[in-house]
Amino acid sequence: MNIQKMMKQAQEMQSKIASMQAKLEEEESEGSSGGGMVVVRLNGKGLMKKITLDAKLMDPSEKEMLEDLIVAAHNDAKTKVEAHVNEQMGKIAGGLNLPPGMKLPF
Repeated sequence: MNIQKMMKQAQEMQSKIASMQAKLEEEESEGSSGGGMVVVRLNGKGLMKKITLDAKLMDPSEKEMLEDLIVAAHNDAKTKVEAHVNEQMGKIAGGLNLPPGMKLPF
């Protein structure tokens, strides 16, 4: 494979990655915990966009449980975001023969 072809492929991939990252900011993933009592919505970059709490959790004596449920819901949503990003990156890098263990973006 010649260097010019590799450079062209790298530029095309860079453009595709930039486009994917812009699209990911608009997409959202939802995570929940406590049987849906806490719902967290993150964008594709992992930034929290919204949190919804069941009114039953507003009891001051349940403060620690609520905090734990928020963390669990966030982690659930974050796992979904990461899986989606990896899937999208796999589509972009599918045509390249990257060495094992090499991930994008570099």
